[in-house]
Amino acid sequence: MYKNIFKYDEMKRSEHMAVRTAVGWYFWTHQLLEITGPDVTAFLEYMYPNKIGNLAVGRDRYTTMLNEQGEIIDDVVIMRMEEDRYWVSTLFASKTDDWWYFHQGDYQVDWTEITDEWTMYAVQGPKSREVLEELVKDPIGELKFFAHKEAEIEGIPCIVNRGGYTGEKLGYEIYVNPEDGERLEALLKPAAEKAGGREVTEFQVMAWTLPTEANFYYMRDLAHTNPFEVGLAGGIDWDKEFIGKEALLKVREEGPAREMVGFEVLDEDIYIRAKQYGGPGEPVFIEGEEEEVGRVSKLVYSYVKEVNNGYILAKKDKLHIGDRLKIHGYDAVITEMKWL
Repeated sequence: MYKNIFKYDEMKRSEHMAVRTAVGWYFWTHQLLEITGPDVTAFLEYMYPNKIGNLAVGRDRYTTMLNEQGEIIDDVVIMRMEEDRYWVSTLFASKTDDWWYFHQGDYQVDWTEITDEWTMYAVQGPKSREVLEELVKDPIGELKFFAHKEAEIEGIPCIVNRGGYTGEKLGYEIYVNPEDGERLEALLKPAAEKAGGREVTEFQVMAWTLPTEANFYYMRDLAHTNPFEVGLAGGIDWDKEFIGKEALLKVREEGPAREMVGFEVLDEDIYIRAKQYGGPGEPVFIEGEEEEVGRVSKLVYSYVKEVNNGYILAKKDKLHIGDRLKIHGYDAVITEMKWL
């Protein structure tokens, strides 16, 4: 009998539910590239399929980055800091640097990695605004989702961005100089505890259990897929040129070959290999049939729904909500990809 690595872990449970019911804060620094120049907006328009030019200063946008085959090779958040200056938040700065270099062409742009200059803390949950309002010098209540502004916390200069990776309607990210990290942590800890929250220390909570409940992806989930297969084609600007457009137009015309679907495993204690742990993921079969219809991309645990939940990358229209099947001998059911 395999013991569920999520269900019985009270540390993971308490940290996860602190975010859902009150507030949780944690260190979560992505890699940052700053890019400038007279052609910077046009360059980013070509690098990324989503619209960039209409992004106002002080606003952010999530977008994928594609190769020439229309496959996702990164997903990033682009922040417009000034008219001709952007931040690009990624987990793969060195790969992005290479990709930009080989596709720069005649675009007049310059970029540099600024990861070492900034530390980012996430403050997430229904009481996150309450916690921050106690700390910031000027109110941040008017800050819209995916918007950022300069702020000050007890004399610490910072940038507060409203956003996050948890699915919470209220959540913020605080960018500070790394030298101010300990001071900020010393302020966040008691403020969160006063609001009934706590620090989140488990990586599996930050990157897996919280995002999966909200139908968010980790880059490992997206590798070797195209935006149509994973439901990320909605923001694409088809009126411009971008890398991968020709291949993606073909997918749009013919339809995607695969799709990401949600599933739950009804057994409590399970051992099912998912792609998140490395490897291709557990194969999925319809009972009584020999054809492999998909692979388990992610399998975690929803502490809100008290169920093993995850994603299957499946052949298009092979699996439907309500379908029951066995995966590695365990009972499973196809569901919507949302558990909040």
